[in-house]
Amino acid sequence: MTLLVTIFAFVVALGCLIVVHEFGHYLVARWCNVKVLRFSVGFGRPLWSKSWGRDRTEWVVAVFPLGGYVKMLDEREGEVPAAELSRAFNRQPVSKRFAIVLAGPVANFLLAIALYWVLFMHGVPGIKPVVGPVAPNTAAATAGFVAGETMVKIGDEPVKTWQDARWMLLRHAVQKTTVAIEVRSEKGEIAWRKLDLSGLTPADLDDDFLRRLGLTRFQPNLPPQVGRVMPDGAAARAGLMTGDEIVGIDDSRIENIDQAIRIIRDHPERVLRFEVRRDGVALPAIPVMPEAYTDKDGRKLGRIGAVLQIKQRAFEKYVVEVRYGPLESAGKALARTWDTSVFSLKMLGKMIVGEVSLKNLSGPITIADYAGQSAQSGWISYLLFLALISISLGVLNLLPIPLLDGGHLMYYMLEVFKGSPISDKAIEIGQHVGMALLFSLMAFALYNDITRLISG
Repeated sequence: MTLLVTIFAFVVALGCLIVVHEFGHYLVARWCNVKVLRFSVGFGRPLWSKSWGRDRTEWVVAVFPLGGYVKMLDEREGEVPAAELSRAFNRQPVSKRFAIVLAGPVANFLLAIALYWVLFMHGVPGIKPVVGPVAPNTAAATAGFVAGETMVKIGDEPVKTWQDARWMLLRHAVQKTTVAIEVRSEKGEIAWRKLDLSGLTPADLDDDFLRRLGLTRFQPNLPPQVGRVMPDGAAARAGLMTGDEIVGIDDSRIENIDQAIRIIRDHPERVLRFEVRRDGVALPAIPVMPEAYTDKDGRKLGRIGAVLQIKQRAFEKYVVEVRYGPLESAGKALARTWDTSVFSLKMLGKMIVGEVSLKNLSGPITIADYAGQSAQSGWISYLLFLALISISLGVLNLLPIPLLDGGHLMYYMLEVFKGSPISDKAIEIGQHVGMALLFSLMAFALYNDITRLISG
């Protein structure tokens, strides 16, 4: 069932993003009076096609769904009747060609803005940015953070959720700066902490960088419950069920979710005795042997194939819903899309110069996994995922790589400066270079996907 949800969520997300991107090209082409011959979602043999409209545009769903295209009337791709030469793409002034090509990425950015706008108006739940136990000898300990403090501002930006704090700190971490953080103590006292992020390495950014800094999210001292149980996992085989409350493991009393996770991770392939309460009734100890897996650092860790969670009622006071009015939501949506786009470009630049690990590149397998996880978490998580992927697709297509929209835009800008179109030979060479770059990028992203699968 989980696999089916993942596949369905991935196909829906991919189809939506492709249709929006290509519809941007299509719509502006029509506005520029360029004849569109085909609108295809996917490549290869058509599974479904239908022609309609004044120009009898062929609408196609093809067998390979990883992409799409809009085919326009063009003398470089076939003979064009004399009566329709004025509607050929290659006959258009550079300004119109530029607008048509740019419209695809712009459509993806507009989709992200629309999704964020709807979400900010509806309300996005988040965890309050309350600091948990601070690890000694870390940047957070040096800055003076104390468990129980609530982050109020990071720099000049207000913080409302833990997710906000992570996003803001990640942006500063990439720059390796020292950032001032306003905190409020449990007694309501205001203080400032200066957190030095310069010690983070590229590997740290690939991992849980907040934990490396010594910052953890506050967890109430409440025994965790078993949430979703994987059908073939160790928890299911041992007889653990959704709703079971874990009060002890071996000789340790379990007071919070982190403690339980730490014990499980530290004991791969060793039988642990779980003391649980089911519907308020204590059960005899249940033996569970965590399965072993190897993380990206080569460490052997344990997992039981179940999600641990805290009782909803007990956790409610640590949850906040962020909501804005229509106008403020529009501004927040625009700012979030802009910030994410700029951050994505910075990350790409730092990958190229080696300041950020290339392990951050994700391919279709990882994206499909995230699609499935977000879909199972609810429609809000899924729309947030969709907005983020739409921005990523827009940014990727603007890169000045031949075969991508950004490559064509680069040709048109050179044409403006040169005063004449780029030669067919130069374009052909660029196509080969672009194909090699894209193939290498896809191969590396797929390698990362497979590595993540193997390491769990």
